[in-house]
Amino acid sequence: MRPDLAAKYDLRVPRYTSYPTAPHFHAGVGSDAYKGWLGGLDPALELSVYLHIAYCAEMCWFCGCHTKITKRYAPVAAYMESLWREMALVAEALPTRMTARHVHFGGGSPTILSAEDFVRTVDLLREHFILKPDAEVAVELDPRTADEAYVKAMAGAGVTRASIGVQDLDDKVQQAINRIQPYEITEQVTGWLRHHGVAEVNIDLIYGLPYQTLDGLLATIDKAVTGLRPRRVALFGYAHVPWMKKHQTLIPEESLPDTATRFAQYEQGCRLLTETLGYVQVGLDHFAAPDDELAVALKDKRLHRNFQGYTTDSAPALIGLGASGIGSLPQGYVANEGEIHAYQRAIVEGRLPTARGVAVTADDLMRRDIIERLMCDLEVDLDRVAERHDSPERFEGELAALAPLQADGLVTVDGQRITVTDDGRTLVRAVCAAFDRYLKQGEQRHSKAI
Repeated sequence: MRPDLAAKYDLRVPRYTSYPTAPHFHAGVGSDAYKGWLGGLDPALELSVYLHIAYCAEMCWFCGCHTKITKRYAPVAAYMESLWREMALVAEALPTRMTARHVHFGGGSPTILSAEDFVRTVDLLREHFILKPDAEVAVELDPRTADEAYVKAMAGAGVTRASIGVQDLDDKVQQAINRIQPYEITEQVTGWLRHHGVAEVNIDLIYGLPYQTLDGLLATIDKAVTGLRPRRVALFGYAHVPWMKKHQTLIPEESLPDTATRFAQYEQGCRLLTETLGYVQVGLDHFAAPDDELAVALKDKRLHRNFQGYTTDSAPALIGLGASGIGSLPQGYVANEGEIHAYQRAIVEGRLPTARGVAVTADDLMRRDIIERLMCDLEVDLDRVAERHDSPERFEGELAALAPLQADGLVTVDGQRITVTDDGRTLVRAVCAAFDRYLKQGEQRHSKAI
C-alpha cells in the first residue's frame, strides 16, 4: 500500500471484537437483565467461558488491559474467592448444568495465581459446567512469573494451549515499556510447556512500540519464531490511548514510530511471517501454521472473532467471569464491574456484578455478521447476509461510503459482494466501519487503524 493511503485511512476505529462495540454498552442492562438472559438460554447450547484474572505483579506501560498491580498474594486470593462465587451465581442462573467447550484465562496475568488456586479454579469449572473431553483450555502466560511447578500444575489441570507474551526482544524497547524479559526466560518456559504436554504454544508480538525500529522488529520476529516454534503468532499494533490508560503517559510521544514507520513494520512483519517463515495470515493480525486449526478454519470459512481475537470457537454464548469480564449471549452483551472493589461488593451482596451491556437488535445481528465476515474472510456477500437475516436491506449508504476506498484500490465492489484487496487488508477495520451505525468518526476512545 502507498504510504499516503496508510496515512489517509489511519482513522480511530474499533477493533470489532464485538458489535455493537463496548463503548456503546450502557447501564440499562444490569444484573437482573443478565440473570434473565442466562435463564433463557437453550439448555442444549454449548458455552465458552472467559476468566479475567485482574492482577499483575508489575505494570507494563504499553498495557491496555484491566489490571491492578500487587506484590502481595492476599488481594489475589480474595479476588479469586469472589470469582469462584460469581461462577456459582452464573451456574445457578442457568437453566441446567450446561456444557462448555472452550475456556480462556486472560488478564491481567493468570500466572500471578498460585498453582493451587489455578487448579481449584479448573476443578470448580468442572463442577459447575460439563467440560467436554476435547475442550480447549487456554491460558495467557507471562514467562516472568511462571515457574515449572506452575506449568506442571496447569498441564495437569487440563490446559491445552498457552499464549506467551513476548512483545519485543530489544533491550531499549523493553526498558521503554517497563517489561524486562530476556529471551532465555521465554525459551525456558516454552520448553517446560512442551515437556509437560502443553503442545499448542502461541506467542504475542507488538509493533509500533517506543524506540522500535523496523530492523529491530524483524529481528525479534525471526528470533522468537525460529527459536520458540509457536503454532500461532499474533502481531498486534500498539494502541497508544493515554487518555484511557494513564500509565501510558510514561511513554514519551516522540519515542513512538510515525504512521509510515508503523505501516512498514506491519507490512514487512507480515511478509516475513508468511513468505519466509511459512505461516498463513489469518485476518488482520494473526498467523498460524498451515495445518493449525485456525488456518484450516480460515480456508473453510469457519473463522470467528470474539474478545480474544480470531478463534475457531463458534459457541453461541460466552460467559465472562471476573472484574471487567465481558460476556456475549444470543440476547446481547454484558460487562462486569471493572473496579475490583465494586465487583467484589456485588458478589458479597449475592448479585451478578453486571455493570452495563446492550441488547442486540435484528439489525445489530445482521451488521455483526457482515463485520465478522469482513474481519475473518476479507469478503462478504451482502445479499446472502441479508437473506440469512430475512432483511430487505440493500446497504446503499454503506456502499456509497466505500466508494473512496474502492477508488484507492482497498476494496472491490461487485454488486453486493465486497472484497478487501491485499492492499486493503491492513485497513479492514476502516472497511467494517462503513457498516457501523454507532460509530462517530474520530472518537478518541478507539485506537488507530494501523
